Amino acid sequence: MLLIGTFAVRAAGFVYPYLAYHLSDRDVGSRAVTVILALFGAGWLTGQFLCGALADRIGRRATLAGAMVTAAAVFPVLAQSHTVASLAAASFVAGFVYDSPRPIVAAVIADTVPDEPTRARIAGWRHFATNLGAAVTGAVGGALAAPLGFPVLFLINAAVCAAFAAVVLKAVPLTAPGAATDPAPSGSYRAAFGDVRLVLLWFISLCAFVPLMALYSILPLMMTEDGLPASAYGWSQAAGAAAVLILSPLMNGWLARRASGPSPMVGLLAAGTLVLGVGMGSAGFASGAAGYAAAVVLSVPGEIVAFVAAADVLNRISPPHARGLYAGIWGTAMAASVLLAPLLAGWCLAAGGHLLVAAALFGCGLAGAAVSVPLNGLTRRTSPVLAS
Repeated sequence: MLLIGTFAVRAAGFVYPYLAYHLSDRDVGSRAVTVILALFGAGWLTGQFLCGALADRIGRRATLAGAMVTAAAVFPVLAQSHTVASLAAASFVAGFVYDSPRPIVAAVIADTVPDEPTRARIAGWRHFATNLGAAVTGAVGGALAAPLGFPVLFLINAAVCAAFAAVVLKAVPLTAPGAATDPAPSGSYRAAFGDVRLVLLWFISLCAFVPLMALYSILPLMMTEDGLPASAYGWSQAAGAAAVLILSPLMNGWLARRASGPSPMVGLLAAGTLVLGVGMGSAGFASGAAGYAAAVVLSVPGEIVAFVAAADVLNRISPPHARGLYAGIWGTAMAASVLLAPLLAGWCLAAGGHLLVAAALFGCGLAGAAVSVPLNGLTRRTSPVLAS
């Protein structure tokens, strides 16, 4: 039920991809649009961290249902607001709850599934559901935006979140197995941030997610500079989504078998990060629609491997009483990449053009792979408890 809900919320997740268009329709100036979008990203980052921590402290069901009810309440406010102040406030709160299921569902999976191969298989299908939902978002949103308008899309997003809240209240136990009830010092923020394995995993994930977010922030700018129409960018997204939908079912079984070993999948995480950097970085050498689409498709195997491998590492290093906190901290890497990728795009394009973009994305992949070396050593020497 949670995987189906994850798909539904992402499939109806119109708020983030269409927020800039909505703000333009509200005659918001370009500088204010930038600030409001940044506030959405800041809310996203904060929400990952706090929702994960709350899932340990007050329970998985209460946190996830509360977040979805909040989304159902704030998305209509964002749809109907007209002043910059109200749009900015609603944007921050919307960002806070937009991706809130990520750390909470990760904690529930770790709670309820005892063996690593099954966890890896579920992580693969979860990534599949998320990408399928994103593809539906683009297709359905593009078809409905003109006849219905962006506010109606936001209201649909709110309604689906409300429905997911009802599903959570029905499907998730009141006290999830393994949820934290004892505020022991080992489950504190200080102890979690003191776990070097978690810090290294966060940095490697950031290095993987920046090239992934380049698909949404850097690629459109590069294609525009090459004189390609918006439809060409749409086809590159469609090609990437098709590759994910085809490769995920084929790779999930293999990844699940690799997860059956005694050690976390750090080596595969390094390989996935490197493939993501090289694949998206190759877009810096493209000049036509086919070249950009090929770069996106080349990065997809790295994306699938990196997500599943990172989930495997996270599950193994997270203590039962701090699974939500660990998943929330790890989830902030995605939010940080949403903020960092546009900044990287602007600087690279201004300072060195497309070749500098390629070098930067290659560098992300290499840095992530390099940092995997000490993480591999630490995970092989330590047991899955919080490092002191």
